[in-house]
Amino acid sequence: MPSSIDWQKSSFSGGAQGNDCVEIGISPAGLHLRESDSPDAVLTTTPVALGAFLHHIKVSARTTT
Repeated sequence: MPSSIDWQKSSFSGGAQGNDCVEIGISPAGLHLRESDSPDAVLTTTPVALGAFLHHIKVSARTTT
């Protein structure tokens, strides 16, 4: 994985010390997701796969409430 990924924190992340954050980075290899307190554990995916996953979560949330 490229070391030059510019990580961005989610605006929905919180934490008093700012340590409980979901971060996303973009590189030619795809989209990278990580938790700021475990920066070495990175999930790499494609925009299409991440979009489908987020859509499924939104649909599931609507049907369970």
